[in-house]
Amino acid sequence: MTSALFSPLPLRSGQVLKNRIGKAAMEENMAGTGQLPDEQLFTLYRRWAAGGTGLLITGNVMVHAEALTGPAGVVLDERAPLQPFTEWAQAAKSGGGAVWMQINHPGRQVASGMPGVVWGPTDIGVSLGRHSSRFGRPTAMTPQQIDDTVTRFAVTAHRAEKAGFDGVEIHAAHGYLLSQFLSPLVNKRTDQWGGSLENRARMLLDIVRAVRACVSPSFAVAVKLNSADFQRGGFDADDARQVIGMLDPLGVDLVELSGGSYESPAMTGRPADERTRAREAYFLDLAKDLVTSSPLPLMLTGGITRRATAERVLDSGVAVVGMGTALAVTPDLPDRWRNHREADRQMRPVTWSDKALASAAGMAQVRHQMRRLARGRTTRPGTHPALALIAEQRKQRKALRGYRTWLSKSRGAA
Repeated sequence: MTSALFSPLPLRSGQVLKNRIGKAAMEENMAGTGQLPDEQLFTLYRRWAAGGTGLLITGNVMVHAEALTGPAGVVLDERAPLQPFTEWAQAAKSGGGAVWMQINHPGRQVASGMPGVVWGPTDIGVSLGRHSSRFGRPTAMTPQQIDDTVTRFAVTAHRAEKAGFDGVEIHAAHGYLLSQFLSPLVNKRTDQWGGSLENRARMLLDIVRAVRACVSPSFAVAVKLNSADFQRGGFDADDARQVIGMLDPLGVDLVELSGGSYESPAMTGRPADERTRAREAYFLDLAKDLVTSSPLPLMLTGGITRRATAERVLDSGVAVVGMGTALAVTPDLPDRWRNHREADRQMRPVTWSDKALASAAGMAQVRHQMRRLARGRTTRPGTHPALALIAEQRKQRKALRGYRTWLSKSRGAA
């Protein structure tokens, strides 16, 4: 009997995923010259494509060259050459699965040393206690800047389709710009983008409409949404339920559920909410509630590493199992599951009490594995988190010098 994991999933757009296993987005921060994908990313995605996933979702691609989550972020705007993106799509599709580009704007979650802009719905900055200075102080977006950002998302989606991607995923989770607009803790606006949930969701809904209007009907459009922010008074599961309902008539194919932000990093398994700590499928309890009312197929991401857990997620009614870290360590995990094998290694846990630092170290560990795969090597999940964090910080400093130079030249040319 074939497991439901390996059954196809037809989507509204007519696209059919070959199985129910998706690689969730992980921010690679591996852009080459000109903030473009290069051979490193092509090699990495060929490794994942060969591993048997039905869907690969890229790490976030930035829609605004002046607003990056990190200095080695990939940018696809109206000026970027398409050829590197075409090669990236071809590499990711080499195993017969689909590839979607995750498209994103960081909003206020921009490191304080970065050039460019730091925007948010309001001027409320990221609150990380003694680490708060790691992020720039945001300015509240003007209506014109909001409209321009909606257009940028649409331009990036349109160009992603031209490059050969099968779809896009609009990132509205993890405390990035669209998540900031959805959050009543961050969005204190009193105009048409603030107040009620309908107003706070307006920017996301406008982006979905704009994207759907400029891509083919057969091109998939997905949204990544927090099941909850894990902050008292923040975006919660009932808000998520209502937003999914708002997305339903707009031609969305899939909603991926995750959770948390830099302020409460539930997506790394270290949330403020104790119920989700120290177990797999962090957000399954919330997803089970949302599945019963969701008119759209759901993908669940967060801490899934074993086939039994993945099957339990599907049994709950979730349509796609999303994995990040597990595939960074074991890129052929879907094929292993098909052959009734499990991963033989796990990522070394980060047990530091400082959750902001632990989250940064955890992400550095994951990037360390991705960089090894991108160089054609095997992974080393036992690498000490402190060593991974130090190495990542060095790479980021070097990348920042390159980004500053590139951005300055780009502005001059503009």
